[in-house]
Amino acid sequence: MAGSFPLLKLLSNARVFAPEDLGICHVLVGGGRILGVSGKKNELSAAGATESDLAGRRLIPGFIDGHAHVTGGGGEAGFSSRVPPVPLGHFTTAGVTGVVGVLGTDDTTRDTRSLLAQTRALREEGLGAWCHTGGYHVPPVTLTGSVRDDIVFLDPVIGVGELAISDHRSSQPTLNELLRIASDAHVAGMISGKAGILHLHLGDGERGADLIRRALAKSELPARVFNPTHINRRKALFEEAIELAHRGCTVDITAFPVADDEDAWSADVALEKYLDTGAPANRITVSSDGGGCLPVFNEQGEMLSMDIGRPSSLIETLRSLLNSGRAPEQILPAFTSNVADILRLGDRGRIRPGAVADMIVLDVDHRISDVMVSGIWHVQNGKQKIFGQFESPN
Repeated sequence: MAGSFPLLKLLSNARVFAPEDLGICHVLVGGGRILGVSGKKNELSAAGATESDLAGRRLIPGFIDGHAHVTGGGGEAGFSSRVPPVPLGHFTTAGVTGVVGVLGTDDTTRDTRSLLAQTRALREEGLGAWCHTGGYHVPPVTLTGSVRDDIVFLDPVIGVGELAISDHRSSQPTLNELLRIASDAHVAGMISGKAGILHLHLGDGERGADLIRRALAKSELPARVFNPTHINRRKALFEEAIELAHRGCTVDITAFPVADDEDAWSADVALEKYLDTGAPANRITVSSDGGGCLPVFNEQGEMLSMDIGRPSSLIETLRSLLNSGRAPEQILPAFTSNVADILRLGDRGRIRPGAVADMIVLDVDHRISDVMVSGIWHVQNGKQKIFGQFESPN
């Protein structure tokens, strides 16, 4: 990134949702972190700071997208169907200030090396970025030859995934195979202080989450290790996921498009239904599947059509929920603090002193006005200001 940036920034008169509602506050930023949050401006030592008066607009934590195909997904209908890597601006203009990259069906032409390289590239461009080792298949593709070593010794690698179950594209893993990988992830997380989770792709198969239930029943592994995603792709699967959340798993909704006649819940409806059941509010997250292929298959496993996941689906989901009257402090954790907690990113996902200064300013129509990443404005007045290496400002 080129250019110089003020050492101190004061965001004054913001309606802060941290994600809890703090009312009108002033936020001081310096060195990429939040230095202070106060309802009294004179309590913040801000000499020489560049001030941005938010005039009561809402200030929320930046989104942490826990599932995106940063290298691009696809490849399920030939080489030409491989989706290209997702550029920086697709994340930042959508309010995503942190992302976890995953490999999907194609963990052959793409591998942990390429995923790690793209993750580091996003970091160099200013984004908070991490990744999982492995992909859909067993044995997991790794860099060091070991899931445990990848997590312990490779800084951006925080877990394993997305390993596929209940899907015709999976390796049809056995319970013992699943438990061995989950154990390696858990122990690696203990050694390194990282998330140490097994991020599980749930497919359309009738077996649903059965393998996860069996793993919880047959092993001593903590439930938090098992982190299923795409739980809203079938309505029956969603009910299974709620039961898993009650047992201690953090479950993940995917913000993909859903047709009116489809046996699935859209992300906004799914989050509302989840919260309304009284399921643990701290064990639900929403991710975009950005850059991933969203395919439609026939009964023979042949692709009929495909769409591409977009990071912007997160803000679209949040806007829909806010427009329906949901209180921001009720729904924001699924996009921010809950994600930070399952990923063990203790300085992310909240607006509080000491946290990384990742924040979004929303306008009166719940649209993104400004995005700050590590104390730097990447988006201002709805326009991208910081561009990736191969993005054009025109």
